[in-house]
Amino acid sequence: MLIDMPLEKLKTYKGINPRPDDFDAFWDRSVTEMLNIDPQVEMIPSKFQTDFAECFDLFYTGIGNSRIHAKLVRPKKVSDCKGPAVVQYHGYSGNSGDWHSKLGYAAAGFVVASIDCRGQGGLSQDLTPVCGNTLHGHIIRGVDEESPDKLLFREIFLDCAQLIHIVAAMPEVDEKRIGLMGGSQGGGLTLAAGSLCPFVNRLAPVFPFLSDYRRVWEMDLAKDAYLELKEYFRHFDPRHEREDELFTRLGYIDIHHMTGRIRGKVKMFTGLMDTICPPSTQFAAYNAITSEKDLVIYPDFGHENLPDCQDITFQYMLEML
Repeated sequence: MLIDMPLEKLKTYKGINPRPDDFDAFWDRSVTEMLNIDPQVEMIPSKFQTDFAECFDLFYTGIGNSRIHAKLVRPKKVSDCKGPAVVQYHGYSGNSGDWHSKLGYAAAGFVVASIDCRGQGGLSQDLTPVCGNTLHGHIIRGVDEESPDKLLFREIFLDCAQLIHIVAAMPEVDEKRIGLMGGSQGGGLTLAAGSLCPFVNRLAPVFPFLSDYRRVWEMDLAKDAYLELKEYFRHFDPRHEREDELFTRLGYIDIHHMTGRIRGKVKMFTGLMDTICPPSTQFAAYNAITSEKDLVIYPDFGHENLPDCQDITFQYMLEML
């Protein structure tokens, strides 16, 4: 059964969502703004601790003065040499996850940082005021503001990149050995953050979200994670008089326009039966990558647990040791 294009066509698909004319200038300026923020990093020892790793609640100041939270785990064993790190990104509406889920990497010698996306299920603040629907969906949040700077995913992408810079500056971390990982929204954030931090060594995105919005719409899959696209039209543009304008504005936060900026290695995982993040939208992001890359395909799987995916990712990250 096909739910999207045949595989041979997917391998050459480039995406159809419009790209704003000032896309590169927009993100260059946004990164400069992020780098000029004093993050005021605070690390508070967690109640959860182990014999071999230290656990901290890490807080820092992001775009719009919001305090962003991440879990940080670092090995207790001190080495004379700097070591590798991994930065983790979670799925849509979720959070940084249990401490236990970081310990395998810490035991192997990695510093591990895992963000709570602002406005979702963790401890991060979301202080940016916007007009319009804030009940459902972060894709459309801020889309009708005068400036695309108010797009919530612009801020989330920058939060994710800022955490990489904070980790890279830690005395025990080798900035040339940083890996990124995550699934669904976390996969999209992995690619977005890797595009904004080209010094990252490697990325392991799993069925990435936030790509090629117009393709999602044309496939009639504006449901589940993409339901907010349909809700936007129903509430704010019921006759689709501004459809082109909407998708062009969303082009600023469309990862398939960002992935050409990636310089690190990429190992991506995709299920061809995915009806949440359609395969064509994932291939649009993958096909734009020009750095060393590999795509692990699961023909019979959708947006679900992909067997061996985490094991393959772990082995991939261990190459940095």
